[in-house]
Amino acid sequence: MVFIFRILSRLPLSVLHLLGAALGYLTYWLSPTYRRHLRENIAQAGLPASLRGTVAAETGKQMLELARIWMRPLEEAIPLVAEVVGWEHVEAAQKAGKGIVFLTPHLGCFEITAQYLSSFGDITVLYRAPKSAVAQELILTGRKRAHLHLAPADLSGVRALIKALKKGEMVGMLPDQAPKTGEGAWLKFFGRYAYTMTLAARLTETGAASLLTWGERLPGGRGYRVHFKQPMNPLAGSTVDRAQQINLEIEALIRQCPSQYLWGYNRYKRPGGADAPPAE
Repeated sequence: MVFIFRILSRLPLSVLHLLGAALGYLTYWLSPTYRRHLRENIAQAGLPASLRGTVAAETGKQMLELARIWMRPLEEAIPLVAEVVGWEHVEAAQKAGKGIVFLTPHLGCFEITAQYLSSFGDITVLYRAPKSAVAQELILTGRKRAHLHLAPADLSGVRALIKALKKGEMVGMLPDQAPKTGEGAWLKFFGRYAYTMTLAARLTETGAASLLTWGERLPGGRGYRVHFKQPMNPLAGSTVDRAQQINLEIEALIRQCPSQYLWGYNRYKRPGGADAPPAE
């Protein structure tokens, strides 16, 4: 797989996006399970069914663009960021010196954000090791950068994140990724209970700044527009209250560009051993 991605990385981003769109459509029609999740999740969010095809294409683009981002040197990946919006929020948080928690949903090119931030300093990102050894090798190879550090989704990883924040560094995570049993709570996401990680909320209790970020995929292979923004309201209250607010913040981001969200992800699944969600 790494060998194939290295070959694909030599293609222009525009070509990878064309191939990715075709792959996305093909996956949509060949995978009944993926197609069902995509349709149900789009409907749950109250979005039109006409969005399905575009979402499938954008998801395919996300899969193949990883070759260009992961397999090329950082000095070649960073120029893919054509525009940055809200960098003043990052600068203000850095001046505070208490670390920054970057919350990145599965929206647009969510891999480019950490890569871009690593060019400005150390960032530790949480990741859940895939079951496939091939996929694991690909992730470790692609995300390995001088200032980008990986923290596994276990106790050692949590310690690494806290340690980084204490040093005033950056940390990042995907807060809309379903956690393991015991690591989350049933909270509303687009009006339906979803098992939601509470780690992101706990990290915001350390005094670190909280910023939302995502990489908007520009048309024609022109690269990405990376967005940084503060929460609509300061994260406050209990851990569960903060986790629910993070869900609401993510919803607002997704509605800015719903075609680029990973709607095919089984966000409402019940982890093995977890209690049933509350009655709707």
